[in-house]
Amino acid sequence: MPRIELTPAQRAAHRGDAHHLEPVVMIGADGLTDAVKAEVDAALNAHGLIKVRALEGDRPQREAWLQTLADELNAAPVQHIGKLLVLWRPIPPKAKAVDEDRKPGPREYKVVKYSKKGGQRPEIKTVRVLGNQRLTPGGLVKKAKRRQKSAKKSASAAG
Repeated sequence: MPRIELTPAQRAAHRGDAHHLEPVVMIGADGLTDAVKAEVDAALNAHGLIKVRALEGDRPQREAWLQTLADELNAAPVQHIGKLLVLWRPIPPKAKAVDEDRKPGPREYKVVKYSKKGGQRPEIKTVRVLGNQRLTPGGLVKKAKRRQKSAKKSASAAG
């Protein structure tokens, strides 16, 4: 996969965003292993902008690691300063789980209560109504009542 190319302005913006970040992946004495690449890939998927600390290797080796990570993981090399490597990749959109049995969540309604005196402003408040609740015409939230079971039906079903 080709790596992402950034403009100098984009690179400067990402460098500023990465300033306060801590390294999330470390490259140890074994160098750039498959496990390190997998961790960098997972961190890029989760965060988008990450720092990687190289504990070993000289400057040309670290520069080669930065280019390798950028090429293989379709990321953009942002910065290499000392033993820190900064990479960026846009966070992929999360796939939504589709569940047919799932009901819609809580709904929010705006309730407007007009004043009995004519010159005052109406009172506006937001009310959250859950699945087992209903909103009365007066603006109150009430729980749904249990349905009464017919005595005749339950007697005929049991007999």
